[in-house]
Amino acid sequence: MEIKQFEDKGLSHFSYAVLADNKVVLIDPARDPKPYYEYAKQHGAEIVGVIETHPHADFISSHYEIHKTTGATVYISEMVGADYPHQAFDEGDEISLGDKVKFKALHTPGHSPDSISIVLSEEGKDKAVFTGDTLFIGDVGRPDLREKSGKMQAKREELARQMYKSTREKLMKLEDEVVVYPAHGSGSLCGKSMSDANSSTIGQEKASNYALQDMSEDRFVEILLEDQPFIPKYFPYDVDLNKQGAPDYLESVAKVKKMEPNFHPEEGALTVDGRSGDKYKESHLPGAINIMDGEKFETWLGSIVGPDEAYYLVAEDEETLDKLIRKAAKIGYELNIKAAFVYTGKDGKGFDLFDKGKFKENKDAYTILDIRNTSETKGDKVFDSAINIPLPELRERINEIPKDRPIVVHCAGGYRSAAGSSIVKNAFPDKTVMDMSEAIKDFN
Repeated sequence: MEIKQFEDKGLSHFSYAVLADNKVVLIDPARDPKPYYEYAKQHGAEIVGVIETHPHADFISSHYEIHKTTGATVYISEMVGADYPHQAFDEGDEISLGDKVKFKALHTPGHSPDSISIVLSEEGKDKAVFTGDTLFIGDVGRPDLREKSGKMQAKREELARQMYKSTREKLMKLEDEVVVYPAHGSGSLCGKSMSDANSSTIGQEKASNYALQDMSEDRFVEILLEDQPFIPKYFPYDVDLNKQGAPDYLESVAKVKKMEPNFHPEEGALTVDGRSGDKYKESHLPGAINIMDGEKFETWLGSIVGPDEAYYLVAEDEETLDKLIRKAAKIGYELNIKAAFVYTGKDGKGFDLFDKGKFKENKDAYTILDIRNTSETKGDKVFDSAINIPLPELRERINEIPKDRPIVVHCAGGYRSAAGSSIVKNAFPDKTVMDMSEAIKDFN
């Protein structure tokens, strides 16, 4: 038997292939099925099954495409109400992979009401557990994502209480040496304090994971619900698309319409400009939001742009444009692209430059906008006079910003401020708006 872990760093997502007797079962596969096909081919094996631990909120899974392409059976909890062909896989159900390897389902609600964890055994001995978004390394899944999406909806406190029972009555009863393989690692928005490690053991988690320590159920609920990160706009959309089964990856990407370089969208169109901040500030199309190509592009695309909004996608060259389309597809957002094109023009709008010296001389002459998340600003306000509106909320709360002074936008590292300052400038084109980038303490 072999367990292969696949990692998508952009979404901090782990997926798995289990190989035994020339057969492969996949767990929580990403949108692009190619790596799994290549793995099976490399080992002369056949993909016979795909197990989904729950309908994912933060990425689109290729389970339905893999089923159509290979004939593999998709296993998922019947509680999901999946719209694609599948076999129910619920508490106590087992799948055999050859003579020695078995998968057993545990119903472990908490992150979602329909979550399962999968115990892998070999020759009757439990070896590993694939915990989906229930148990992470150093954390457990957030319980506040299923109040408005999926067939089964549940309030966050109800799910937090279910998480308490799932960890203590199911997962923590496994042997200490059982290896824990989660669906996400550090950087994912499906939890709040995950470790950088990509695996652990039940014993290690019982010893070090804050959520598995001895405490009352009420205290657990209180701790779990506090300081959870923001919920990206695309999360409910992905839950529903995963429940339906997404269109085939390459076919869907190929359908994205391409326009000639330096195309100009219609007035009022929503445009996502994936170029560097410097290129954007030099010349950009009217109304464009600068969501730069980077490791978390897809997360910020789905946090700033709603799933019901059609948009144009811009990059600085064809290679990058194709890459951004593929990144958008990881969250199902290729379906919302009106057209994509390369922009190298110099005929667009420029941007106000930030003058550090003038700012230091008289900070009171500026409206300072801090677009970090609320959890980041707690106890760490760089400028006392700053207004805090987190980037994911900025388009909806834009009118809360005073317009009587020049506006300076900052974040923690510079990536988000490029997007935030572009949003503010689009809303107030006649005002001076500057991108401070990273807020440096010596500005005070």
